[in-house]
Amino acid sequence: MAADAVLKGLTRRWRWRGSAGPAGSVGGIADRVLHVRGLTDRDAIARFCEPRLTDLHNPAQLADIDRAAERIVHAVRSAQSIVIYGDYDVDGITATSVLYHTIKALDPAARVTSYIPHRLDEGYGLNADALVNLRREGADLVISVDCGATAVEPALVAREAGLDLIITDHHNIPEDESQLPACVALIHPRRPGGSYPFGELCGAGVAFKLAWHLATVWCNSERVSEQLQQVLLRMLPLVALGTIADVVPLVGENRVLTSFGLRLIRESPIVGLRALIEASNLMNENIDSHKVGFQLAPRLNACGRMGHAREAVHLLTDADETESRRIAKHLTKQNRQRQSVERRIVQQAADRAEALWMTTDECKIIVLADEQWHPGVVGIVCSRLVDRFGRPTILMNRTNGLCRGSARSIDGYSIHDALQQHAAMLETWGGHDVAAGLSVTEDNYEPLVQSLTEHANANISVEQLTPVIELDCTMRFDELDVPEVKRLAALGPFGREHPRPTLLADSVRLTEVPKQMGSQGRHLELRCAQDTESGRRILRCIWWGQGSRAADFATGMRLDLAIEPKLNEWNGRKSVEAEIRDVRIVRSDG
Repeated sequence: MAADAVLKGLTRRWRWRGSAGPAGSVGGIADRVLHVRGLTDRDAIARFCEPRLTDLHNPAQLADIDRAAERIVHAVRSAQSIVIYGDYDVDGITATSVLYHTIKALDPAARVTSYIPHRLDEGYGLNADALVNLRREGADLVISVDCGATAVEPALVAREAGLDLIITDHHNIPEDESQLPACVALIHPRRPGGSYPFGELCGAGVAFKLAWHLATVWCNSERVSEQLQQVLLRMLPLVALGTIADVVPLVGENRVLTSFGLRLIRESPIVGLRALIEASNLMNENIDSHKVGFQLAPRLNACGRMGHAREAVHLLTDADETESRRIAKHLTKQNRQRQSVERRIVQQAADRAEALWMTTDECKIIVLADEQWHPGVVGIVCSRLVDRFGRPTILMNRTNGLCRGSARSIDGYSIHDALQQHAAMLETWGGHDVAAGLSVTEDNYEPLVQSLTEHANANISVEQLTPVIELDCTMRFDELDVPEVKRLAALGPFGREHPRPTLLADSVRLTEVPKQMGSQGRHLELRCAQDTESGRRILRCIWWGQGSRAADFATGMRLDLAIEPKLNEWNGRKSVEAEIRDVRIVRSDG
């Protein structure tokens, strides 16, 4: 496969991540993966593979952070009432918890509480009515986390009510300083005119930076007390949770924060976090980004989707051991309920999208609304439909003349920009290039669907509708021993912009009839052989969710496999297997 070629697999388009050379040209597989990801000199590789906390940027480089820290210190020392106003997702929950623990560490008597808006009743972001009510209840200072960068009107309402407001956020922000909310301080890593060197922090990452700087201002020194050092270290697992769950790029500072957070997560003294890990059956497991993304984070998110996220904040802040176990079990139950609701909506939305021809090449976006769709679940259903149909998806709940929901997009098409261009039709909207929230009146719903469809059709090519797999390098089966697969795993944590390595095993032979496995034969097992210098090597390969493709294969076929190597442990013995990302049939003759 030429370095610039794009091949078509059975489910994806394939292309090289970089200028990959032939197998064996740059050391072992892990070395080649690093090479194609731009890590070629020894120092860069060392910094990447062995991240250090000293690699983090000084938070003092963030605009307004001095003003914010000084205002918080004044509030603590003056016994003023502080409210941390967070979003209801994992990032907002963990960001809220980071600042709560830090302020309580400054002074255990600090008057600090949290406020999380109800997803269904209040929606995303700073709510003007909530701010007024907080002021009436005695709040002197509100600190937003993971929201507020576009909250111009709520900020004015807060000022008029005599409430000081500090905003910390990481979502898309107006490019014009004059359009920013008026507040005591606005901390954002991509603030217009700012000079912060890393703009991809999540909300919890920004909150951690404020917590760090707050500690230095409190101590009046760059070197903070031993007690506050330990508190900041204890916050790193929470930052890792928020960073992974919010799918920000796992490079730069995010890689450092996540690496250390995952190292410390199972030893966390936060009783609620330990209870969450126990409820997820991970007490004896190595907790990596995958386990966070698919086991811990969904439980925290389920609270905000199916109930009220303040319970998750209580779990991670001031819940005792008994409460923590109760809440963690409840979150697990809510997550199972979320999964059931999600499956039902996925099927309904997929059937309707196909019936309305929204999955054809002539329609490059899915936009649907329904009275029965749970507004707390439609966002994750959007992601499922993007994976299934390879196009941007917007799903909304329709209630009392208002359609409110979520949007997810594909690479190369900013759903944030698309909504921005339709702002006149929308009641509310905001988010990122790949994920956003919105609401629209019933009267504007059909015009919005038509206009968004025209916009997507004009800006998305047919090729973009087929998801792409990026291959890191070629490999031979005889290179896949246990130590090399461990070296590949050690390149984690993996996530956006640093995904799990995908390797090309070309022209291997299918040695046995494919086997369907799992419930209702949903998955597929292929046993493939490759002749190498050291002899014939057979590798067991699993293709999750593709059991229905068994009839596409026959013994003796020549295949190109896009795979991720895995270690399987059975009866104390470790062996190498592969998870298939996609398959290309090279020859069907025996």
